[in-house]
Amino acid sequence: MSSDNIDIKKLTAQDLDQYNGLLRYAFQVTEKTLLESGWEDEDIKQSKFPVLERANVWGCFDEGELVSQFAVYPLDMNIHSVVYPIAFITSVSTYPEYSGMGLMSQLMKKGLREMRDNGQSLSLLYPYSIPLYRKKGWEIISDKMSFTIRDVQLPKNIEVPGYVRRVSWEDSDFMDLHTQFAKQTHGCLFRNNLAWDEYWKWDEDDTTVAIYYREDDLPRGYMVYLIKDDVMYIKEMIYLDMESRKGLWKYIGAHESMVSEVRGYNYFSEPIAFSFDDSEIKETIRPYIMGRIVDTKMFLEKYRFRGEAEGNVTLRISDSFLEWNDQSLTLDIFGGKCGITDAVSRRHASMSIGTLTTLLLGYKRASELAELERIEADRETIKFLDNAVIHKKPYISDYI
Repeated sequence: MSSDNIDIKKLTAQDLDQYNGLLRYAFQVTEKTLLESGWEDEDIKQSKFPVLERANVWGCFDEGELVSQFAVYPLDMNIHSVVYPIAFITSVSTYPEYSGMGLMSQLMKKGLREMRDNGQSLSLLYPYSIPLYRKKGWEIISDKMSFTIRDVQLPKNIEVPGYVRRVSWEDSDFMDLHTQFAKQTHGCLFRNNLAWDEYWKWDEDDTTVAIYYREDDLPRGYMVYLIKDDVMYIKEMIYLDMESRKGLWKYIGAHESMVSEVRGYNYFSEPIAFSFDDSEIKETIRPYIMGRIVDTKMFLEKYRFRGEAEGNVTLRISDSFLEWNDQSLTLDIFGGKCGITDAVSRRHASMSIGTLTTLLLGYKRASELAELERIEADRETIKFLDNAVIHKKPYISDYI
């Protein structure tokens, strides 16, 4: 078996059966799994049509048989209050007999070149292997926290002027709230129709949406949840202000007699225990989404630095996977923006493309990365970078 006979091309609707078959094999989605989640085989095949129509799916074919693939979802992302067109990579899969042949690397390079051509200067993915993707230039940029709260620990005696109303999945207030939240939240993805389709794909029919409305009937927050076997599972909870946060937790507390505990996820990278009277709740944290700058110059053209930062710095960026990123750049920072010049600054810093990504996305400070030996620079340069880059961890809740 040789990679010389492999053809790389984009998938079309005619490749649906092969696309679905490879996904099911790679992720071990069995008939039993489908039946337990209420899906029929034909249903799941048809659910993939929008992916092939609205996303870019690249595949490796061996004499007409699809053997390796990955999909690129086009989305917009809030990065420090600037909207970026980005690419979310998913459906990464290869049949085992074709592993170790470098097929996925070939696909990735094809896809990353197309992202660059499409003006998508950042790519995201959910990693099945962090070390593998680190070698190709991706780095951790967000966390996912899970929490478990016993019924007796739920907040009590919360007073808010507004009210909560349960609504349908298609309610316009619900979707509009997410858009408002994305506009004010660093790292949040703006959900298009394809993203909303993925959001609901595996949810049970009893999953409920509840919206908090202000006293003047203005929607300000929502939660998506399921009650099953005496447990409330919170899939997502967002709020635009503290009043709506308190209002949603009051609503959760109203279920005290119905559930024994509440389980949920938090993507703010900040533990929630401190905000509870009884803070002895169980919380766990793990890395979630990895990011990679596709084109450094393109990314920096829109990037927002701290407004008070002023000065220049020369960055030596190493990128063994994408040759156009393997370069030295001098940034001239002023008024929250930067220009790229040919001059050489007295401040020098060397780092990989992955380290640059996690730095500019705000997940890690320059001083933290230097301590971990991920950045080579003197103290003055590290201090300059810490003062120039906005340190705020991205909120990314979507798993495409």
